[in-house]
Amino acid sequence: MWGYPPTRRQLAATIGVFAAGATLIAVGIHLSFANIAPQKARAKARGEFVRSRLRTFLED
Repeated sequence: MWGYPPTRRQLAATIGVFAAGATLIAVGIHLSFANIAPQKARAKARGEFVRSRLRTFLED
C-alpha cells in the first residue's frame, strides 16, 4: 500500500495507468461505433430471413 503523500514515481505510475485505461476505453468505444452499420445490416438480414421462413411455414 502506498503512503501519503505519494512520491513522484507513484504519482507518475497512477497517471500512466489512468491514461492507459482511458485509452483502452476510447479505442473500444471507437471500434464499437465503427462496426454499428455492419451489425445493423446483419440483424436486418436475419430478421428478414426469419420473417420469410415464417411466411412460408404459415402459408402452407
